[in-house]
This record gives sequence, structure tokens and C-alpha cells, in this order.
Amino acid sequence: QVQLVESGGGSVQAGGSLRLSCVASGSISYINIMGWYRQAPGKQRELVAIITSGGSTNYADSVKGRFTISRDGAKNTVFLQMNSLKPEDTAVYYCNAHIQRVDGMRSDYWGLGTQVTVAS
Repeated sequence: QVQLVESGGGSVQAGGSLRLSCVASGSISYINIMGWYRQAPGKQRELVAIITSGGSTNYADSVKGRFTISRDGAKNTVFLQMNSLKPEDTAVYYCNAHIQRVDGMRSDYWGLGTQVTVAS
């Protein structure tokens, strides 16, 4: 069994900052890509940022220069530092990881999400 648990969401004023964390636990052998997605009310879930096991990153254009993704491989944890937040960043943020389990099975896993609300 594998679980992803997010933390760090909340409410901030525009221009503020938040740091999200996501810890993967369970029968994990190897984690390849970890990332963050978000879904605003009435919209589809969209990619925010991803990071590979080698540290390569990719960001949505809307967050480049404001958000930074990082990971701690030893702790199976991924972070999202969000600065200069805008009201349009308001969404539920989901952690995602492509994981190989100890039994050899590979799959994508999702956290339950954490709410980020940015007030204007």
C-alpha cells in the first residue's frame, strides 16, 4: 500500500507565500517523477510543476518565476514553494508520484489534496 499525504495549504493575501509538502509512504522501492497539480472550481485539473528523480523540473507557464518545486529523495518528500501568490492560484493542490513498489508494480498515486485560497 502506498499513500501520499499533503500539508501546508491555507489562506493568504495576494502577494503572500505558502509552502506545500507531500510525503509518500508505504511499500516503496523507487519514486521517479513527483509533482503538483491543481484544480480550481469548474476547471480541469492542471499541471503545476514536476520534478524527476534526477532533479530536472518543469513548470506551468502561469507559475514560472513564482513557484519552486524541490524534493528530498531520502524522505520521499516533495515541496512546492509558492511566492507572489495571485487570486487565480486559488485551487485544490494535489500531489502526484510515479512509484515503483517493492513488489515491482509501477503506478501513479495521488494525494487527497490541500486547499490553497488567495484573497485579493
